Amino acid sequence: MSETVESCSVPFHEAGSADGVTRREASAWLAAAIGMATFPMSLEAASGRFGPPEAFSWEWLVKQARRLAATGYSAPGPARHQATDFDAFGKLAYGPAETVDGTIRLFPAGKGIAPHAVAIHLVANGRARQLIDTRGLFVGNKSVDPAGFRVMAASGASDWLAYLGASYFRAAGSRNQYGLSARGVAIDTGTGNPEEFPVFTSFWIEPLGAAHVRIHALLDGPSLAGAYAFDCRNDAGGVQQDVRASLFLRRDIDRLGIAPATSMYWYDQHDTRADWRPEIHDSDGLSIWSGTGERIWRPLENTPNARVTTFRADRVKGFGLMQRDQVFDHYQDDGAFYDRRPSLWVEPSRDWGAGSVMLYEMPTDTETQDNVVAFWVADAPARRGERRDLAYRLTWTSRDPVDDGNARCVDVFEGPAGRPGDPPVKGARKYVFDFVGSVLAGQGRNAGIDAATDLPDEAVLALAAYPVAGIDARWRVMVDLRPSAAPRPEFRLYLRRGATALSETVIKMIES
Repeated sequence: MSETVESCSVPFHEAGSADGVTRREASAWLAAAIGMATFPMSLEAASGRFGPPEAFSWEWLVKQARRLAATGYSAPGPARHQATDFDAFGKLAYGPAETVDGTIRLFPAGKGIAPHAVAIHLVANGRARQLIDTRGLFVGNKSVDPAGFRVMAASGASDWLAYLGASYFRAAGSRNQYGLSARGVAIDTGTGNPEEFPVFTSFWIEPLGAAHVRIHALLDGPSLAGAYAFDCRNDAGGVQQDVRASLFLRRDIDRLGIAPATSMYWYDQHDTRADWRPEIHDSDGLSIWSGTGERIWRPLENTPNARVTTFRADRVKGFGLMQRDQVFDHYQDDGAFYDRRPSLWVEPSRDWGAGSVMLYEMPTDTETQDNVVAFWVADAPARRGERRDLAYRLTWTSRDPVDDGNARCVDVFEGPAGRPGDPPVKGARKYVFDFVGSVLAGQGRNAGIDAATDLPDEAVLALAAYPVAGIDARWRVMVDLRPSAAPRPEFRLYLRRGATALSETVIKMIES
């Protein structure tokens, strides 16, 4: 797998910015919802709440998307009935209110937050009925246009899945904590064009139990329209969503990103601390499982300039933005709980063919701005009039979604090159990588394990691999290198025994 790096000056929009809502604001709203009472809708209340039943199917939705794409794009206007500000939004969303079919709570449209209304339909037995009366579904019995929704746990005390803003959605994962987001598609992220945010305009929701819901959505934007189906399940291992999509292109798209994940990385243990907390990030690395079987780990960076890195990933088996560091002491945050935030793993349901995983990073000096996005891009150009059908699984979890027994990189440190206590080596930098995996269990210094890199000899001043004392199945690699002698702005490193790789390959950017 090869990778290329390019600088980019185009800003990456914060999650939901097309609708005014930010993912950080949504985090606060969702956290505030814990413990808020909900009441299931009575049959009497429901009888006049919905329109007449109509036949609904995946094939019907695909036809709607195709017809929509064949017409000119019309941007949605602001909702007629919406919250006037952030405080009013929160008061409408959180507190005693009815649910739709016992599991669905609505988000209200809100000025400057989520100003566009969406159509909500309830599906049962192949028939859909549109929600036409929202009285009782918001706090205070107010009638407000819905902008999104969340799926409540059986207890009604918290939710595990939410859709709000443009095509953004997210799940709470295996530790019941929201973190990064997903979205339908990414259009022209990190290119010279303005980034485009198509929106889910209509939802068809089919509750199948407290931990199972099927969601369909219609996507619309200047460049494309699309039909989406999400089969969503919540269990002890996290949330799984089997996604199916049919996209119809209105015009050529320079960069069509598939299965995008959006996250925040401010700093961790190897960065200069910018706050009293030791680390602040929703995700700490990009993981890729290539079609050749190679496993890649790319630690995230808070870059001085916006940057796109491309990783060759033909027939990719999976990729995702991960939160591997799950130790509370490493964050010391008892409000945001970054240690509990889930990883998001994308697994194609069938061969996606030739393409690349792209990672976009931009600088940030705050935890309130999403500054990282990862997605897959096909080699085949995205052209007007084309239809693209996709299928993949999203797994929101704090567990390793693919554990093949080989070692994973769990920590990265940086510092001056040279021996401790001696003067630092000028013009050089030390990089330290810790690997953990069952393949390393019981392996000592004489096990024939060493580290391999793609750095030329003139760039490597010292290279050592050894087991960490007192901790089984954990090895450390230390590299002193001279950046001026490195042929590229990054280098690759992994553990091996002879010709056999024992770990994933770490790709580390070099600090100049």
